[in-house]
Order: sequence, then structure tokens, then C-alpha cells
Amino acid sequence: MPAGMGHAAPMGGGHAHSHSHGDGHEPELAPSAARRALLVAAAAVGALTLLGLVLLWPRGEADADLGELGFPAQLVDATVTSVREGPCQGTAPSDGVVCDEIEARITNGPTEGDVAAFELAPGASNPGLAAGDRIVLGYAPDADPGFQYYFADFQRRGPLVALAVIFAVAVVVLGRWQGLRALAGLALSLLVLVAFTLPALLEGDSPLAVALVSASAVAFLALYLAHGVNTRTTTALLGTFLSLALTGLLGLVFVSLARFTGLGDEEAIYLQVSSDQIDLRGLLLAGIVIGSLGVLDDVTVTQVSAVWELRRASPGLGARQLYRSALRIGRDHISSTVNTLVLAYAGASLPLLLLFTQASRPLGEIITGEVVAVEVVRTLVGSIGLVAAVPITTGLAALVLAGRRPASAPGVAEPAEPS
Repeated sequence: MPAGMGHAAPMGGGHAHSHSHGDGHEPELAPSAARRALLVAAAAVGALTLLGLVLLWPRGEADADLGELGFPAQLVDATVTSVREGPCQGTAPSDGVVCDEIEARITNGPTEGDVAAFELAPGASNPGLAAGDRIVLGYAPDADPGFQYYFADFQRRGPLVALAVIFAVAVVVLGRWQGLRALAGLALSLLVLVAFTLPALLEGDSPLAVALVSASAVAFLALYLAHGVNTRTTTALLGTFLSLALTGLLGLVFVSLARFTGLGDEEAIYLQVSSDQIDLRGLLLAGIVIGSLGVLDDVTVTQVSAVWELRRASPGLGARQLYRSALRIGRDHISSTVNTLVLAYAGASLPLLLLFTQASRPLGEIITGEVVAVEVVRTLVGSIGLVAAVPITTGLAALVLAGRRPASAPGVAEPAEPS
């Protein structure tokens, strides 16, 4: 049929296929038995996810007291009003030790309207404040006068909000309603992390269980919102769950074999002191599972779409032919995605790698030290799960479509799926 024709007339003993282009639903290519099996499997995973949410839902508030560990008891916004140089506190002018003496007006919090005075010593840690800078101060009311405020950070809400708006506009302009649904899924995913994942981890629940339940809930929300409730999405969802289970199992094995303590960074030490119920080794494993999800669903959706479109273009293909053809597409996708994943982890750890390189430590020591080895295990386990997602999801999609031969004449392709 010519590419420009929108409909195919019935030929021979075949039947014309009627597809709705206005309701956003896809034409069903999968046999009813396969759809029922998918529905049962998805319902079972959904029920387990709901059960996990109920059992692991945080019952109270974390009692961690980070104030005793050097964290500010409260953060307040302020605007710098003046900056001048003067001798650092505890030194004489003749010593020649000069600090920046800062005054800033508090713009929120219990001391709003007050003028905070503090000083910054010279050196690389001095951010170089100027009048008019919008900053964040740590406020410790029980400290001695003159030491109640100190510089904590710059205010960044404005640039971050602007960047988020640009991102949202770009997604909606390109994806239209599907892009808007994807943004809604992203918002709900963040809500799951903030309302469930983090509080449950702080309460001392099993990090692996919390991560799996969180990832499952996020996958349901993100995939169904972005791609609609249909057979294709359910197939991708189940492929994601199978790949995620493999990733979690590999992570569990190698985090244990590598004998990670979870104390490889400063944040972990703070957590251990302030919330001793947290399993730091399990926290590493949870990070591997949740971090892998975002890339896994991209691969699984792509592979399912490839199988569906191959079947639509060539209705006579069997399961083996569908699998082999879609797998060739998956190889190209996975080679670039794995490279992206490795470079993303390397980029995040670049300052650390530079520090070790500057210390002239042998490469073997750098890689096998816990700080870097954690990232190596995280990268390789996530990459293995990513690679496995291609044959797992492709095979599942091919099996789903294998039971039916569309009743169209040879050489006549079905109409394109509505976008």
C-alpha cells in the first residue's frame, strides 16, 4: 500500500481493521490470552507494591539530631548589605591577618529583619561575597554573641526554578499531551521518594525492600502516565520489573562480596552517628536499585515499541523473527546507553578521582578503595541490568505478540498507530 494512503480496503477473505485515532488508544495486536496473562502479572506486582507501601509506610518522624554534628539548627535567608576588610577575630591589626567582615539583613525566620554580622577568612573557601548577594546563613541561637550566624550557601531558588520551567516547556512543546503526562509522572515519582522512601529509610526499614517497593510504585506511575494504560506499556512494565529484580540480586551479591561498610563518605558517617538504625550497606544497595530504574524504563519502552512496530510492518513474523530483529535494534541502543551510564558516574566522581590522582596513588589502590569501588560496583551492576533488559523485554514482547497473525493480506501493512 502506498505510504500516503490512510486506509486499506478489504482484500480477499480478510477483514478491514478499524482503529480509533481520536481516543489515543493503540490498536490491539496481542491476542486476548496474552493480554489476560499480562493483566494478571501486572495486578500481582501492583498488589505486592501496595502491600509493601502499607507495611513499610513510615509511622513517625525520624529522631536524628544533626545539630550536634555541626549542621546548623536552622537555615535562614539573608541579603548582604556590606563587606569590608578588617583583622580577623582574635588577632591584632599588626598581625596582618585580614578577614572579610560581612553584614547581612535576615529576610526570613525567627530573626527576620535583624542584621547578622560574621566574618570569612581568606582562602579558597571564601566565596567572595559582595553587597546585594542573596545568601543562606546557618543560625545557632545558643552560640556566643558574634558567632550565632555563619555563611552556609547561596540562594539558588531563582535559577533553579527558571531552569525547571525551561525544561517543562521543552518537554511539553515536543511531547505535547504525552510530555505533560510525563511531567506529571515525574512529579509523582519525586513525591514517592519524599513521602515514602526517605522517611522509611530513616526509620530503619530494610533499604532493599524500601527501594524495590519505591521503584515499583514509581514505575507504575511514570510508565502508565507517560505511555497510557495499554498492552505495550504493561509489557514494558513487566520487563522493567524483571530487569530490576536481576539488578537488585546482583547488587545484593556484590555489595556483600566486596564487604562494603557504607562508610565511604562523610554523609554516611553523619547518618550513622545521628540515626544508628540505618543500614548503611543496605543504603548502597537501595541507591543501586533506584538509580537503575530511570535508565531501565527507557530501554524497556524502546524495545517493546520496536517489537510492536516490526509486527505492524510485517504481520507474518513469528516470535523468533520478531525477537532477532528487535534485538538488533537493542544492541545499538544498549551500546550508547551503557557508555552514557558509565560517563555519568565518572562525571559525578570527577573531583574525587582528581584528588586521588593528585595524591599519586597507584590505580589499583584507587579502584579497590571503598569510595571508588562503590561507584565501580554501582556502575557495573547497573550496566549489567541494563544489558539484560534488552533480551528480557524483547523476548517478553515477542511472546506476547506471537499468538496471533493479523488478518490482513500479504504485503498490506496495518495503519500506523496514533501518536
